[in-house]
Amino acid sequence: MAKIAYVLNGPNLNLLGTREPEKYGRATLADVEKLCRATAKKHGLDVIFRQSNVEGEIVNWIQEAHAKKAAGIVLNPAGYTTTSIAILDALLAVKLPVIEIHITNIHAREKFRQNSYISKAARAVICGFGIEGYALAIAGLAGIVGSKAKR
Repeated sequence: MAKIAYVLNGPNLNLLGTREPEKYGRATLADVEKLCRATAKKHGLDVIFRQSNVEGEIVNWIQEAHAKKAAGIVLNPAGYTTTSIAILDALLAVKLPVIEIHITNIHAREKFRQNSYISKAARAVICGFGIEGYALAIAGLAGIVGSKAKR
């Protein structure tokens, strides 16, 4: 039985492909999911892939990942990056490996986007690689949890 990685996406990521394509590109959330599933399969992981605009739903999924003994979480908190102590507290409570991911380089953007509460619970942060950052995050998580790449 393969280890499970939760890939959680925060608010407005359902608009990928049409939302500010000059910043986020033309790839859709469905493209991101396809990339995540393909990358996870190469590393012997299964993926539970979700997106919500609702903070509490993301908190519930983090707790669910813990209850289902997931290997870890790849999280793009989007707009909750700089505001959600509730998501931070959930991540700290479950003690799963977390890789924080951002499509853009948040450190090169507006000052208010540069302080991430989520980073305080993350093992690693990947930003600025576009949607390819998700593949990097999954590969990194696989390395952390000892899941071996399939040849």
